[in-house]
This record gives sequence, C-alpha cells and structure tokens, in this order.
Amino acid sequence: MHFTPLPYLDPGSGSFLIQLLIAALLGIGVAVRASWSRIKGWFGIKSEPKADDEDDEPEAK
Repeated sequence: MHFTPLPYLDPGSGSFLIQLLIAALLGIGVAVRASWSRIKGWFGIKSEPKADDEDDEPEAK
C-alpha cells in the first residue's frame, strides 16, 4: 500500500507569506514614490513650477 502525505502549511508559514506580501507591497510603494518624477516623465507629464507668492511671507517690522 502506497501512502502519500497530504500537503500541509503550518500557521508560521501562513504568517510568513502574509509578511512577505505586505513587505513587497510597501517596497513597491517606496520605489514608486522615490522615482515618481521619472515615471511622470515617461508619460510626458510636466510638473508645474511653484508660484513664489511674496504675500505669503510675514513682513519684518
């Protein structure tokens, strides 16, 4: 008689897989944020220069 054991994942393996998935998603998010200007450049999106409003600064008295 031939016995084949059933596949088994213990709770530690499941926890490890969840941590791996979360770390991968966070890593992708950090990589996208770090190179966001380059990604926008691929699509031809130009960033608008910030307007320097002199009225926003407090005046020296």
